This record gives sequence, C-alpha cells and structure tokens, in this order.
Amino acid sequence: QVQLVESGGGLVQAGGSLRLSCAASGRTFSTYDMAWFRQAPGKEREFVARIRWSGGVTYDHGPVKGRFTISRDNAKNTVYLQMNSLKPEDTAVYYCAANIGAGRYDYWGQGTQVTVSS
Repeated sequence: QVQLVESGGGLVQAGGSLRLSCAASGRTFSTYDMAWFRQAPGKEREFVARIRWSGGVTYDHGPVKGRFTISRDNAKNTVYLQMNSLKPEDTAVYYCAANIGAGRYDYWGQGTQVTVSS
C-alpha cells in the first residue's frame, strides 16, 4: 500500500508559478515511479509528467512543455511539480500517482486545486 498526499495548490495569476508537492508513505519510495496528472472541469484526466524510480523523466510534450518540471527527493519521500509561466488553461485538480511495478498507476492522492486567473 502507498499513501499519497498532495499540497501546494492555490490561486495564482497568469504568468505566475506554483510548486506542488506529493508526500508518499507506505513503501520504499525510491523503488517506484511517480507521476502527475490533472483534470480540468468537464475534461478527462490527462498525463502531465512522470519520473522513474531511477530519475528519468517524461513530459506531456504539449501544453506543459518547457514550463513544468517534475523532480523527486527520495530522502523526503516526496515528488514535486514546479509550474512556471502558468496559464488559465492550466486550471485543474492536480493528482500525483504511484506505479509500484504493475505497469499502471494504482495509487492516487486526493488532488490539489490549481486555479490560474487571467
């Protein structure tokens, strides 16, 4: 079992920055992949970024390209999403998720709301 708790969301003006955090517990954090997803009102959940247990990263090369950075601190059991140059279309609930090796994201946090005003 893995428990995930996101934090860091809030209201920010367009062009601003936020850093989301996701604290994990329950299993050895350094052994599994983590990812961020988001879901805007009326839209399907979409992939944002992934960081492998080894540190390799993958991004959605569309809307967030060049603006968001995923990172992890295994000593703190935490994954981060640094979001810069935020746009109103980034408004969504952001979720972190863990893939412990089954090829899918089995564990999810409760989500944190990010609202970007124009």
